[in-house]
Amino acid sequence: MDQLLEIMERLRDPEAGCPWDREQTFRSIAPYTIEEAYEVADSIERGELEELREELGDLLFQVVFYAQMAKEQGHFDFQGIVAAISEKMLRRHPHVFGDEKIATATEQSAAWESHKSAERRAKADRSPSQLDAVARALPALVRAEKLQKRASRVGFDWPSTEGVLAKVREELGELEHELRGVAAPGRLREEMGDLLFSCVNLARHLEVDAESALRESNGKFERRFRSVERLLMEKDKTAVEASLQEMDALWDEVKREGEETGDA
Repeated sequence: MDQLLEIMERLRDPEAGCPWDREQTFRSIAPYTIEEAYEVADSIERGELEELREELGDLLFQVVFYAQMAKEQGHFDFQGIVAAISEKMLRRHPHVFGDEKIATATEQSAAWESHKSAERRAKADRSPSQLDAVARALPALVRAEKLQKRASRVGFDWPSTEGVLAKVREELGELEHELRGVAAPGRLREEMGDLLFSCVNLARHLEVDAESALRESNGKFERRFRSVERLLMEKDKTAVEASLQEMDALWDEVKREGEETGDA
């Protein structure tokens, strides 16, 4: 860890450091942090543990980068980050590091939220909300699920999956209504957003992680489309040269083969 901190400090050295590293700011590095976190998740999903080791290192380097920039500006350093998270973990786990008794994971989740709510109230400069801890910068799909989970904790939720399904149908109907008319682009965007939000809600009620489900569907689409392209190449054609009808027929062929081999 000391070596990594020294490497980062050298990279940011005003005289002998790397020009690219010296130019970076908190804002310019943030997109890379998000990208690295997704690469960690991708390695886990594919079961590539050796790759995961490397990706975790890349993600750790992001933390070190922020720490060095903050240190240069006199705000905090890496040790401050470690001390803060250590103190937080001790504070939020009194059943492990103190005398409090918690028997189940469900009880722990409730206690965790209680601790976080108390912390938010202590920091709040406005009226506290159950939604305060949901970061605005999250990807929309992830943020939708987190907002819904937060509201659900205080009882603002559909009591059954049937109610959510009805809401999805309702939102789809409203979108179809706008499509039948002469809808302004803003209205279509609003209704499409409402439909997507309802679909995330349905996934949550089905205990399906919407982000993972969509990522799997993305992968399935990519595999099938690449197979269509391969079959076209065998006919000395490209996707640009093929008709929609021809590609549809090959798509159905690839889909059937996938269902037969269990890779639908």
